[in-house]
Amino acid sequence: MLKIKRNCLFIVLLSFLVSLSTAALEVDPSKQAGSKIQADNLYPQVKFETSMGDLVIELNRKRAPLTVNNFLEYVSTGEYDNTLFHRVIGDYVVQGGGYTPEFKEKKTNTPILNESGNGLKNDWYSIAMARQNDPHSATRQFFFNMDSNDNLNPGREWGYTVFGNVLSGTEVLDAIALVETEYRPLIRFQDVPKEPVILIKASVIPEPQFGTDP
Repeated sequence: MLKIKRNCLFIVLLSFLVSLSTAALEVDPSKQAGSKIQADNLYPQVKFETSMGDLVIELNRKRAPLTVNNFLEYVSTGEYDNTLFHRVIGDYVVQGGGYTPEFKEKKTNTPILNESGNGLKNDWYSIAMARQNDPHSATRQFFFNMDSNDNLNPGREWGYTVFGNVLSGTEVLDAIALVETEYRPLIRFQDVPKEPVILIKASVIPEPQFGTDP
């Protein structure tokens, strides 16, 4: 009986700790700084200017509001400018957003809740959030799917949150996916491009302005 009570106490304590950690995450999209960026636009677009060409991404704020607002905040503050695509695996992913060209880790904002159950899949040319083992640990790193990566979708466990797709410039991603990579022992990074691939600038594309008839 004493053992059962101890187990019950442990479960209650664990549930309490989980609730505290979850409460620390941003859960109200309207309170995120990025929510003010094109607030009425459910599908904002972002342009990436890279060292290998440009691409345009359409975000899906309807399906992944927390993730899109978080991403837009990093974009609007210039946090993605002059960062590396530090992990490239052909026919799998092109990942970036977290390191300077000198491999210094960039600062991060509060982690966001996992939105991988939003119905969007890790299909070819979609963009998703990278994270650690903790499903709610995504901050600023993102990756492009270079195949239909069903293993990254949610099932019995949390998946990786997809929050948009590439509208133009898929040929640029194709070229990045083919670059030669190597292991960097000093930083213990796998799949690093031998020649740096840089995200030079990320910017929110202005919404089209529709004038009235004279």
